[in-house]
Amino acid sequence: MTLASPAHGPDEQLRISFEFFPPKSPDMEDQLWQTVDDLSDWNPDFVSVTYGAGGTTKAPTFAAVERLISVNGLPTASHLTCVDADKAETHKVIEDLRALGVRHIVALRGDPAAGIGTAYAPHPNGYANAAELVVGLKEIGGFEISVSAYPEKHPESADVARDIEMLKRKADAGADRALTQFFFDNDVFERYMDQVRAAGVKIPVIPGIMPIQNLTQLKRFASRCGSSVPSFLDARFAGYDDKPEDRAKVAADVAAEQIEDLRRRGIHDIHLYTMNRSALVSAVLEKVGKVKVKRAQAGAAA
Repeated sequence: MTLASPAHGPDEQLRISFEFFPPKSPDMEDQLWQTVDDLSDWNPDFVSVTYGAGGTTKAPTFAAVERLISVNGLPTASHLTCVDADKAETHKVIEDLRALGVRHIVALRGDPAAGIGTAYAPHPNGYANAAELVVGLKEIGGFEISVSAYPEKHPESADVARDIEMLKRKADAGADRALTQFFFDNDVFERYMDQVRAAGVKIPVIPGIMPIQNLTQLKRFASRCGSSVPSFLDARFAGYDDKPEDRAKVAADVAAEQIEDLRRRGIHDIHLYTMNRSALVSAVLEKVGKVKVKRAQAGAAA
């Protein structure tokens, strides 16, 4: 099915946020800032910037966060992990982020420094997990706090029920909302939310949507993240390997259809994983009837 028009009325019903990652090269930096410029006029509620395990991307994360706030004038959340850091180091990062103007933190445990799939060991003098990190952030004060949620469970969790127990701990500690790992089957998300609410978790849980830039690469990435890629996606993208323009249209339709179905189910907040690329994200938002609002930048570009 291709969406001809949005299934809902005013675009104000759809609130969006974007995730970016810090660039690792000059070319990637140019791409990030072009993407930010392109997407700013979609009027996101906030944007977030990822942060590597043990602060491995600390400097570029800080630079990106500072520019998003001071130049682009966007409400900006910084991811923060507690892996491989003691509490004093983590508190120093928190205060450094505050000095940059950050008032919203996405609190995460973080992947093991040795990589996804390796054993996680908490720092003996640090926060053992994201729930403890939320407790620490609340004690420090002055921050809005988002956390992660996993409709198909975190790869290290024994089962969904135990995963939801951790989400409840984060919510009970004072988190304001949860942002989910990406998924493609809305029935999976709805069943998950039934379990989340039954467990007494009352905070908003915002679906994470990943527009598909490259299906083959996505499958590799999803296998590491614990997300499944339904077989219907193979059928949707079949025959378009050598047709990039047609493939992009299919990708935009797939994401737009997922968002519209979520809206029919009563969901009106969406977190978009941009992969630092704007064209596909913009195409999706156009298809669901979102309207651009010209934003004024906070200052001259650096």
